[in-house]
Amino acid sequence: MLLPVDRKGAPSLDVSSAYPSLPPVEASESLAPIAPAPRRRRWRVVLLVAVSVIATMAFVVKGSLKLEDSRWTFAHLNWPWILAGIALEASSMAAFARMQRRLLRAGGVKLHLGFVMAVTYAGNAISVSLPLAGSEVAAAFSFRQFHRRGIEPAAVGWALAVSGIFSSLAFSMVLAFGALSSGNGPAAVLGLFGAVAALVPTVAVLAALRFGVARRRLNRLVARLVWLSRRLIHVPGPGAEEFLEKLLDRVARLRLPPWQYATVLLLAIWNWVADCLCLACAITATGSQVPWPGLFLAYGVGMTAASVGLTPGGLGVVEAALAAALTVAGIRSGQAVGAALVYRLISFWLVMSIGWLVLAILARRIRAEEAIVPGVETRARHT
Repeated sequence: MLLPVDRKGAPSLDVSSAYPSLPPVEASESLAPIAPAPRRRRWRVVLLVAVSVIATMAFVVKGSLKLEDSRWTFAHLNWPWILAGIALEASSMAAFARMQRRLLRAGGVKLHLGFVMAVTYAGNAISVSLPLAGSEVAAAFSFRQFHRRGIEPAAVGWALAVSGIFSSLAFSMVLAFGALSSGNGPAAVLGLFGAVAALVPTVAVLAALRFGVARRRLNRLVARLVWLSRRLIHVPGPGAEEFLEKLLDRVARLRLPPWQYATVLLLAIWNWVADCLCLACAITATGSQVPWPGLFLAYGVGMTAASVGLTPGGLGVVEAALAAALTVAGIRSGQAVGAALVYRLISFWLVMSIGWLVLAILARRIRAEEAIVPGVETRARHT
């Protein structure tokens, strides 16, 4: 099962969400996935955030973690390590953007890295700001942005799905490494099992795309699901089976050289490792020694807690889980709280703020392009 993530690409519980069967869109439609939510939904989000924050504070005050120690820790931060953590977090985001850019080349268009980085930050802001459906909305946003740059829908959907698969596999490998390095036998077994489980969807997708027999079976499964959907909710309309079959056939013809896939996997691994090293910098900045044997396992615990998706970006849940895991790894309770909060200030709040700023700039440019050439899609610049 794939683990849901936010800015890592993105992994998601449902990889098929990266294949939105959307028709070609005009510039004015490109920001449809981020339309304002209904008032009732906004109040639900506010309530979820408030409950998570209250629960986190109660955990900190009532548990063995000492809030006074964490306040002292914040007053004596080592700022050079904070800057190092910010640099590593930027490197993590850049690795994911480069990974998607390489996969998008299968569509025959070479996008400018700056644009892919902008979509990565903006998509992450959408993902971590919405509970439950954040990953799906972010995938739809990225799909529309890349499609507006001249990449065909099949290539965009393929790139988003494959990036999610490789990101899931890389996370499981990092988790397995952390479990093995911790010396915890049961944790090592669970970590290795997670790595194998993440490999299964990869093998299944590749087999379905490369071998005709597997693809025909997949087409039959899709046809049955479409039929069932029509019986239950009366969608999609006529012609959906033929459209999906042609889409799968087109996706099956997309190829990258084998060495490109190896590069994509390395970028996916660095995406997670750099983020974990940002946590190590946060720990050092608070005056603690990094518990290297248990660091990656504690990081895996925090990221797994983020996959629950009940609050935007795992707000409150990740902080509590990560602080508890760092305490178990050997860090003093107050410093563990401070390290978790510093890490989240960098990896969540700072990255999300940049993402919303980039999203506003993208929206402004789209409106400007639409005013100059109404109804004309923006094509990619070849670099």
